[in-house]
Amino acid sequence: MKWIFHNPDFAYERFHPAILSASAWLGHRHFAYDLIRFMKPDTLVELGTHWGASYFSFCQAVSDDDLLHTNCYAVDTWTGDPHSGFYANEVFTTVSSVNEQLYTQIGSLVRKTFDEAVTGFEDQSIQLLHIDGYHTYDAVSHDYETWLPKLAPDGIVIFHDIATRFGDFGVHRFWEQIKMKHPFIEFTHSGGLGVLFPKGADSRFNEVFAMKDFLPNIYKNRAALK
Repeated sequence: MKWIFHNPDFAYERFHPAILSASAWLGHRHFAYDLIRFMKPDTLVELGTHWGASYFSFCQAVSDDDLLHTNCYAVDTWTGDPHSGFYANEVFTTVSSVNEQLYTQIGSLVRKTFDEAVTGFEDQSIQLLHIDGYHTYDAVSHDYETWLPKLAPDGIVIFHDIATRFGDFGVHRFWEQIKMKHPFIEFTHSGGLGVLFPKGADSRFNEVFAMKDFLPNIYKNRAALK
C-alpha cells in the first residue's frame, strides 16, 4: 500500500463558517485525510472537537474511501475550557447538525468528559487516538496515560499544538518528553501536530518514515493553498 496525496473536497466547508474560521487545525486536515485513507482504521477517537474541523476531516476520508467498518467518535462536553474559551450550545448544535447530514453512518458524538467516556471503550480497541483537549501539561499527560490502554497494538496517538508556546500551554513540553521514547512524525505549522507510535509502528509506515524529513513541508505548502 502506497501513501497517496489526495485532493479532497471537504463537504463540511459548505456549512457553518466557524468550522473553518475558528479552527487552528485546518493546516493539518490534508494530512489527517491522507492518514485515514492509508490506515483504514476500525476505530478512531477524538478527544476535544469544538467546531469539528479535525473530526469532520477524518470522517470525510472514511466516507470517500467507503470504509464501512470504520467508526469515528468525537468526545467533548461542548462547553469549552480556559484555552478555547467557554461557549453556548450553538457549537454542539452545529456540529451535531453537520454530523447528521454528512456523516451519520460514520461518526458518533459522545458528550461527556474524557474521563467519563474512557470506560465506554475496550482496551486495545482504538487504532487512532487524537488528543486535543485542555492543553496544560498536566491535562495532556493525564489524557494520554488514561487513554493509552485503549490504544490498539500499532495504534497511533496524535497531539495538536505541540509547537504552541505561550501561557500555560504545555503540550510542547509533554511532546518533547514522549517523542524520545517512541517512533514519531511531527509538523510545526498550524500550532504543530505530533504523530506518535507508542506501541510500535506497523511495517506499512516504513514508507512514511522514509519521507519524514520532507513530509512536513509538503503539508505546510498544502495548508497554505487551503
